[in-house]
Formats: sequence, C-alpha cells, structure tokens
Amino acid sequence: MQIIAIIMGLAAGLLFGIATPLSKLTLSHLNSFQLAGLLYLGASIAFLPYMIINKSKKLVLLNTKGTKKHLIGIVLFGGLLGPLFLMVGLKSANSMSVSIWLNMELVATALLGVIIFKESLGRYTLLGIIFTLLSSIVICSQENSSGIISALFIILACICWGVDNHLTAIIDGITPQATTFIKGLFGGTVNLMIGMFLSGNKIEIQYIGIGLLIGVFSYGISIFLYVTSAQNLGATRSQILFSSSTFWGIIAAYLFLREKFSFITIIAFILLFIGIIFSNKILHKHSHFHSRMVHIHMHTHDDDHHNHSHGENFDTHTKHSHIHEHDEITHEHSHYPDMHHRHEH
Repeated sequence: MQIIAIIMGLAAGLLFGIATPLSKLTLSHLNSFQLAGLLYLGASIAFLPYMIINKSKKLVLLNTKGTKKHLIGIVLFGGLLGPLFLMVGLKSANSMSVSIWLNMELVATALLGVIIFKESLGRYTLLGIIFTLLSSIVICSQENSSGIISALFIILACICWGVDNHLTAIIDGITPQATTFIKGLFGGTVNLMIGMFLSGNKIEIQYIGIGLLIGVFSYGISIFLYVTSAQNLGATRSQILFSSSTFWGIIAAYLFLREKFSFITIIAFILLFIGIIFSNKILHKHSHFHSRMVHIHMHTHDDDHHNHSHGENFDTHTKHSHIHEHDEITHEHSHYPDMHHRHEH
C-alpha cells in the first residue's frame, strides 16, 4: 500500500501543478476569490456522485474520537483561512515571489508534525526536507523576494495548510472522498461569495465552467489522492511528494505558455528527486501497542492491521474503504507515521 500511496502523492502534485498555468490564463477574466471559489466547488462536484451513490452508507462517523473536531479544523484552516491569507498576500507580491514563500508549507508541516502531531521523521526524512527546500530555492534563486507584509500573510497561509495537512492525515471517521466534498463545498461557497461581493455580483459566465473543470481534477481528485497518501505515509512525507507540483507546473507552463526550460530547472528536478527518495526510506522500527479502534480509511488486506473478512474470493490486494474495527495488538515492524502509527517512542 505504501508504494501506491507514494504514486498517489506524486499524482496529487501533478494534478495540482498543472492548475497553475491554467489558472493564470483564467485569472484575466475572474478575480482571485471567484476563481478560488470555483476551484473548491469543482473539488466538491468531483465527489458529488460518490456522495449520492453512497448516501445509504455511513461515510462520516462524527462520534468517532476527534472526527468532528478534525473536520471543523480541516474546513477552517484548509478551506477558509489558508486561501484567505494567500489572497491577501498576493495583492502586493508577484506570483514567482509568492512561489518562494509557499515552500514554507513543507517546513510548517514538518515542524507541526514533530511538535504537535507526534509524527516521527528520522534522519532520512530530514534529508528529504532539506533537498526539497534546496530544489525550491534553486528554482526561485533568480527571483526577488516578496515584501515583508506579503510574506507574513503567505507564511500564515502555509501554517494553516500545515495544520490542514496533519488533520487530514489523522482524521479516521470519514472517507477521503467525503472529506474532499465537505471541504470543497464550504471553502468554495465562502470564497465565491467573497469574490462576487468584490465584483459587484459580476462574473464572466463562460469562464465558470472552466474554473469548475480545473477544480474537479486539480483540486478534487488531487486532494483525494493527497488525503489517501497522507493517511498511509504521514503528512510530511506526502507533502514532500506533493511539492513536486512546482515542477509539474513548470512543465505545464512550458507546454501551454511556452515559458523557457533552463539548466537551473534541471538541477532543481534532480534535487527534488533525491529528496523524494530520502523521505520515503523507512528506518523506523520498534515494538508498539495498538489499542482497539473503529474508523474509516482506504486500505488493503496484505498488512498486519487489516485481517477482517470479506469472503473467501476477496483479493487481499484490492484497495477499498469502509468502517472497520481493529483489535488490540502488540507487534514490531517497520512503519510510516500513518493513522495506525501516531504513537510516541
């Protein structure tokens, strides 16, 4: 499941990265809040069929420990405050300068993981963070930094998304699809309302569909892939994988906007690749205890944690998501800081 989670993290970065040049083309016709709102609503629309088809099933267990609190935090920090701080910061800074400061999301996620969310990093993951930051510094080395006020707002946005990343990684009373739907619905509605207010309720109708379509793939499916990856690898490792979005954006900009590829870009790609390799090398292994729990998340039956029955003909490698129960167990194996391994050591 870890290899699949790594691929999902990279795919999430790919889908999010290509949104940058596409959004740049669209922003000349929509204000920032309108586009942000449409992108988030597009994310919600992506999983509306899932919510309708599965309406008879329990997709949310609000009585599960921390689920309600975590879900409110995801919507507040990830769907509302993060985008709001970003938009305020964008007012007085150019987009390339902002891209430098947005790399603080990885730093914020890593620090919050160690200090608050009991995420074990290890020396290889720390090296992965260093190489990832180096790649970002190299790719932006020829750009001027944004103003102090703008930078402060961008950093606040990154801290909000860092909190969102960890809450997303540990919430286990709701499916990733339902998380994406709720976050997109609330975040999109609020941002669009702000955008419509600022424009005097004016919007170019022909670009509504474009914004929603970008949102379906680059925010909806991308967020779902990130959530699934984070729940299996931990927020920091998944954030490193997701940070590849910068470079997918560069490739998309070259293809769609004919922006130039440079030698610096190639060096940055190499540094990021090294960072990804280091960050996903497991050295964390010890005897640990699991208490009984009931939760929802995507899983397979080829590990030491999911041995419930689905019948004789069920393929243990099949990925699926449903409510399931874990018994108490004490064992030893190498592991990521996923939702089953948030313990201190």
